[in-house]
Amino acid sequence: MNEVLNVLVIGAHPDEPDIYAGGTAALFVSMGHRVKFLSLTDGCCGHGTMDRSELVERRKGEAELAKQRLGLVEYEVLDTHDGELLPTIEMRQEVIRQIRRFQADVVISFHPEGGRHPDNRYAGRIVGDAAPFIHVPLTVQDTPIPAKRPIYLLMPDYSMKERYSADLVVDIGEAVEQKLLACDAHATQFYEFSSWGEEHTIPEDWEGKKQFLLAGWASFFDASEEMVPALERGYGKERASRVRYAEPFEFAPYASRPTEEQLKRLFPMVRS
Repeated sequence: MNEVLNVLVIGAHPDEPDIYAGGTAALFVSMGHRVKFLSLTDGCCGHGTMDRSELVERRKGEAELAKQRLGLVEYEVLDTHDGELLPTIEMRQEVIRQIRRFQADVVISFHPEGGRHPDNRYAGRIVGDAAPFIHVPLTVQDTPIPAKRPIYLLMPDYSMKERYSADLVVDIGEAVEQKLLACDAHATQFYEFSSWGEEHTIPEDWEGKKQFLLAGWASFFDASEEMVPALERGYGKERASRVRYAEPFEFAPYASRPTEEQLKRLFPMVRS
């Protein structure tokens, strides 16, 4: 491998990069590329009983553990309070800095116009608003402009799954264990706070936990019918028919559609 790619995944809360793109991230890392996860809020509301400040510290620790398990270069959690994210100029400028500093080849975030959670919508909007300014010299002059121009992909917030387009789908079968371990690191979310976790006894052994996660969050792991055309384009019909676990991405409407040559270069794991 000659070119080292920089992949930046931006979620609204700690754990979202993991559940939406953890398998793809693990595949990039296994191929020698650099991946950073960024949460635009601190996740301080993501629990039923814990104190907010205590929860923030715990979730930062969970993010650090997920970073280690996935092999990320960084998992950064910003200080904006959960539920209070807004598409302000200040947040736009921060995201511009983040993309420039990381010299991202690929930026992955939420859709700017969809999703039930306002933080998720606004995260997508902030990234979309930042994108046109990454190479504007007189904007955010404290951060140098990178030579690279990233492509932008969207994670399909599953509250709007019926409206998303699975333009690029990654077979994560080889990395599903690492994605599961990353989710397991976020115990406050997958075992304590979620309605699925509250209604069920959490297994103590790892095999039981894996099955618990795969059952409770199946739509974040399983390949489904709407992914088939993109899987066949990327992997060929024979291999596509055998894909069990996958992560879909949509081309961002606010950026140029990546070419087939770009996709081959930037997603080397997608091949027949």
